[in-house]
Amino acid sequence: MNLMPKGPPGPPLDRPQVEAAPRRSRWRWLGPAASAILFGASLAVLWTVVAEVDAAELRAAFTAASPQQVGTAFAFMALSYLLLTCYDALALRQLKLKIPYRTTALASFTSYAVSFNLGFPLLTAGTVRYWIYAPRGVPASRVASLTVIAGLTFWLGMGLVLGWALIREADSLATLKGTHPHLNQFLGLVALSIVAGYGIWVALGRRSMTIQGWRLELPGFRLTCAQALIGAADVCAAAAVLYWLLPASSTIGYEVFLAVYVLAVMLGVASHAPGGLGVFEATILLALSGLPRESVLGALLLYRLIYYLLPFILALALLGGYEILRRIRISRELMTGRDGEP
Repeated sequence: MNLMPKGPPGPPLDRPQVEAAPRRSRWRWLGPAASAILFGASLAVLWTVVAEVDAAELRAAFTAASPQQVGTAFAFMALSYLLLTCYDALALRQLKLKIPYRTTALASFTSYAVSFNLGFPLLTAGTVRYWIYAPRGVPASRVASLTVIAGLTFWLGMGLVLGWALIREADSLATLKGTHPHLNQFLGLVALSIVAGYGIWVALGRRSMTIQGWRLELPGFRLTCAQALIGAADVCAAAAVLYWLLPASSTIGYEVFLAVYVLAVMLGVASHAPGGLGVFEATILLALSGLPRESVLGALLLYRLIYYLLPFILALALLGGYEILRRIRISRELMTGRDGEP
């Protein structure tokens, strides 16, 4: 069946473009397939580990965290979400949009709390952001750009922390994961080189990218440095939430744990599972196999509760209150307009 339009043929350059689309689409299944395999393998590992856990010991481990541990974990959770608001603030600065910080904080906190639990951040976080930013006159294209720039902040921070931890703790990580110190150092240099290379690339001139037909100008060198530092601080704060919940008998250093945490988060993102559920836990359990499984799993469950579930519930409450107040404001404006009519 011929699907080509009738009429005179286009220029010769049009033909390769038409043929390239099916060639590109032929390999689109590889990404979802790899994610599905990674997710399935992680669930299998997690099931194997959990099957050997004693339920009574798990309950004891879950409740064994001291008030000081839980309080410190809550403090680092609050710091992490506070730093996440800077993601949006930097993106708004790049897009030259002036939005009050209270609106930025609401949009950032609720979008991340929702996307962390539901997954598909470009869709879920973008939808929540548009819900809040649209009444301020921000179009959908700008919200999409903001979401992409915020994502860049996340990955720059992850790369910076991973590279630093792999180089600083190459020997300890080799003992923990059974790798060679030189391999850890090499991977750390690669991570830092990617971050530095990107910084140099944007420093040499204005850079932009095109996504689905819309053009996005990337932040310059100074803003990129701010992105990397804020992203790194956020990653360190988020990792500290789980680190403080680990059993007191744990002797693993914080910088060593940082590398494990970043790797677990990256694998969770690659799996496309909401919040890396299953993949994140399996990676942490395997890396910390020297600690009691019940204690580590109890810490992971408490971490999910503090960093994911409670902010999610708060975000839903804030979004509900925001919508109610917005509708009340609109109703008052309509009533005022009617009362003022002759």
